[in-house]
Amino acid sequence: MRINVVTIFPDFFAGPLSISIPAKAAGTGGVSYNLIDLRTFTYDRHRTVDDYPFGGGPGMVMKPGPFFEAVESVQARAPIVLLSPRGRRFSHADAVRFAAGTELTLLCGHYKDVDERVATHLATEELSLGDFVLSGGEPAALAIIDATVRLLPGAMSDLESARTDSFYDRGISAPSYTRPAEYRGFTVPEVLVGGDHAKQVAWRDEQSLQRTRDAEARDRAEWTAREQMIATREAAIAAVERVQAAKALKKAKEKAAKERARARAARKSAADAAESE
Repeated sequence: MRINVVTIFPDFFAGPLSISIPAKAAGTGGVSYNLIDLRTFTYDRHRTVDDYPFGGGPGMVMKPGPFFEAVESVQARAPIVLLSPRGRRFSHADAVRFAAGTELTLLCGHYKDVDERVATHLATEELSLGDFVLSGGEPAALAIIDATVRLLPGAMSDLESARTDSFYDRGISAPSYTRPAEYRGFTVPEVLVGGDHAKQVAWRDEQSLQRTRDAEARDRAEWTAREQMIATREAAIAAVERVQAAKALKKAKEKAAKERARARAARKSAADAAESE
């Protein structure tokens, strides 16, 4: 598998990709990392990758040209992923999908935004880690790389460990404990220190199910709160729009009244002029 990363900070990845699972995956030949410096595809002496936004507004926008040329330079094939807070939330299913492929290209934005043409005409999808904003796409790209390459053959010495992780063909995993069985008065559940394997499996399944239900309930509550916030914001916008519409209507009526007054004055003036003749 080849993973291309388009970024203005290739050094950001040098350390993390050279240790632990990402390094082991590369060492076994399961993956190669291709770090592409976006500034290589600029043609001014300042190596500029951003510019002011059309229509005004704060911040700088990353130019489309360097992204297009960077991707074309390696003849990248889909999936080509733009890391963006507007994107769909990355999931374990995405990691499985990427790991089953032969190539993955990650586009790292920075500054205020990336030119929309990168999202609509270059990237095949947009992904996000969640409802928060990072200083750039690099941390998100690194998270996606790690989640993906750990699923490659040879990356982990114990693949069964990965198969029992949260979200791997299941919900959230059960709690884990190790030695000692008692620490500062906190003890390991009795079922785990006993020798009944069937009961241990049943306990883990029960705990996993309960944790998954709790997480889903929390997510539903968060989405409900978010929908209420959006509804409140939309109501406020609608109220402002009604006020603006009322002001515009009032202004239009006042303008029409003035025009009618000028027309009457003009007719009167013309009539007076005719009588004086």
